[in-house]
Amino acid sequence: MAYFTRKRFGAVTRVDLDVGVAEYPVFVGDNPISMFATYVVSVAKPKKVVVIADETTAELFGIRIETVFITKEVQVIPLTVPDGEACKTWEVAGELLEAIADAKVGRDDLIIALGGGAVSDLAGFVAHTYMRGVKYAIISTTLLSMVDACVGGKAAIDLAAGKNLAGAFHQPIAVMADMRALVGLPDCEFKSGLAEAAKTAFLDGDEFTAWCEVNAEKILARDCEVLTDLVLRCMEFKAIVVASDPEDHGARECLNYGHTLGHAIERLAGYGQIAHGIAVAEGIRFAARVSVQISGASIETVRRQDKLLDMFEIPVVAQRWSPLDTMEAMLSDKKVRNGKIRMVLMKALGAWEVAELDDSIVFEHLRLWEASGM
Repeated sequence: MAYFTRKRFGAVTRVDLDVGVAEYPVFVGDNPISMFATYVVSVAKPKKVVVIADETTAELFGIRIETVFITKEVQVIPLTVPDGEACKTWEVAGELLEAIADAKVGRDDLIIALGGGAVSDLAGFVAHTYMRGVKYAIISTTLLSMVDACVGGKAAIDLAAGKNLAGAFHQPIAVMADMRALVGLPDCEFKSGLAEAAKTAFLDGDEFTAWCEVNAEKILARDCEVLTDLVLRCMEFKAIVVASDPEDHGARECLNYGHTLGHAIERLAGYGQIAHGIAVAEGIRFAARVSVQISGASIETVRRQDKLLDMFEIPVVAQRWSPLDTMEAMLSDKKVRNGKIRMVLMKALGAWEVAELDDSIVFEHLRLWEASGM
């Protein structure tokens, strides 16, 4: 089965992804908005397009995106939400649903997420619930969204008990990733995306990890050609994984490598205080060390993961919490079964497993983690 095909149109690459339950194109490159808009209008044939964007992204890109659709004689309804993880709440989702209903958006219309992963999580959730499901597309403006969130169809909002605990699967009809959006991306957000790209490389194996090592300097310099290749590699890897497990019951769990501790860090620090990818990178470092004890990973495998995260200049999380508080936060993770923490662990690059861990093992590693930050 072919999960993806690439076609180059000047400065834009179109990748047709097959994720098992859906097929859709991704337009990646320098200013792909015209190709993207032409495609979604021809496929969805909407009379109205709802563009959901966070405040920063709306200011930077909103008018340009809206203008393209207006020239295609489509009514644009721009809706703005708070920046970052703060938008992923019942309150914000409810306000969006009411606004969309007030605008008399119909089943044949289209919702577009314009921004990063938090916006696409929220907009996908809203698209899934409005009228029991309307068409949905994504315009990614952050590296984190491009290498991870925009592919796979996961949509969610956060609950007080934990991140992404209320959600659904809602596949987009198309995705766009404009490399020009990465030029002015704040350094912290760029590094957050690099952490998820590194995670993907470790899961994919030696070849992708080696490619990242060789190209780390150009990636940090935001070289457009190399970044485009990085994004495409991540998208294609994720398409293969999602196609084998569309609803996250098995193989797709690998994508949570580093996320068990990472999500706990985000919750303990307060959502939005530590960038998602930075927290995940800390979770990768932690999980790699647990992998040595539980999964037989070599010390060299741990060092190589640390090395790439360092080459990408991803900072270590300086703040640490007590093992008991951190364990409590980890127990809100979606992979927990029967009160046991389950973590994605690495046997070697490209070889992973999900292991159910005794509390004593988790506690001891958290004790060491806490002490290493002192």
